[in-house]
Amino acid sequence: MASCEAARDRLCDPAAEVSAHYLVGPDGHVIQMVEEDQRAWHAGAGAWGATRDVNSRSIGIELSNDGASPFAAAQMDALERLLPGILARHGIPPARVIGHSDMAPGRKVDPGPRFDWARLARRGLAISVTPEGGDMDDSAFAATMAQAGYTATEDPGTLLCALRLRHRPWATGPRDATDAGLARALARRFGVDGAKAGA
Repeated sequence: MASCEAARDRLCDPAAEVSAHYLVGPDGHVIQMVEEDQRAWHAGAGAWGATRDVNSRSIGIELSNDGASPFAAAQMDALERLLPGILARHGIPPARVIGHSDMAPGRKVDPGPRFDWARLARRGLAISVTPEGGDMDDSAFAATMAQAGYTATEDPGTLLCALRLRHRPWATGPRDATDAGLARALARRFGVDGAKAGA
């Protein structure tokens, strides 16, 4: 959306059939739009791990951004203040802090390549992994990505785009050993941390 106000208005418009628990503006202002014990409609069709109805099993945070600009420092600061309480209240491990592009690959691309996932990972609010091992074929890659939580699609190309959007947004070209190694490391990490949230 062009502005935080436009995003707020859309999230409050019944005709849009979309909502979120929180909206964070570029200036760091946080608006709670839905109580955490209520369902919001931010995720839509998608999946993460064994969860097929992500709306019913998640806290949705929308960050006001036009999709091309960097996320403002005040906005990231506010997100870092907001997340720890949510994770503690709901027993959410860092491996379960995901973007819409993770749970709906190919359909959603937010928060996009400009979002600083590494910053959240450094503060223990998301995960970052080091690649493990070499390349693999398409079927093994799809299976490994499913083990890492990416269960909304089995298409290797779509999964590669989702992986890179989150963990390697500067990468181009065909899948390589680094992509495969990231998938392996994510599968191992999700296998440990995902179970804590009832994967």
